[in-house]
Amino acid sequence: MINVTFISADGERQEVQAEAGQGLLEVAQAAGQPLEGTCEGQMACSTCHVIIDKNWFDKLPCAVEDEEDMLDLASGARRTSRLSCQIVLTPELNGLVVHIPAESRNMQGL
Repeated sequence: MINVTFISADGERQEVQAEAGQGLLEVAQAAGQPLEGTCEGQMACSTCHVIIDKNWFDKLPCAVEDEEDMLDLASGARRTSRLSCQIVLTPELNGLVVHIPAESRNMQGL
């Protein structure tokens, strides 16, 4: 199992367990995090934007150009921003810390 910690904009921590091979967006949504994922992983939106903790960012594979383009449109994007739909959890990511941006919107609850 892979441990992932989500930290909300107000500092609330949620620790969850996931299996290797699961996508971060899927794990976040199952945990009730406010990530929409409107395009279902096609990199056509930025509604699954997260900020990876700086201590973990360099452990991720580099973002492809399409992901970088979408991150340019993400509200509140930072240097360590990624699209959660593009992150596949591996054993090397056990302990990953992910910040949910304050600008995230949960359209699932509407």
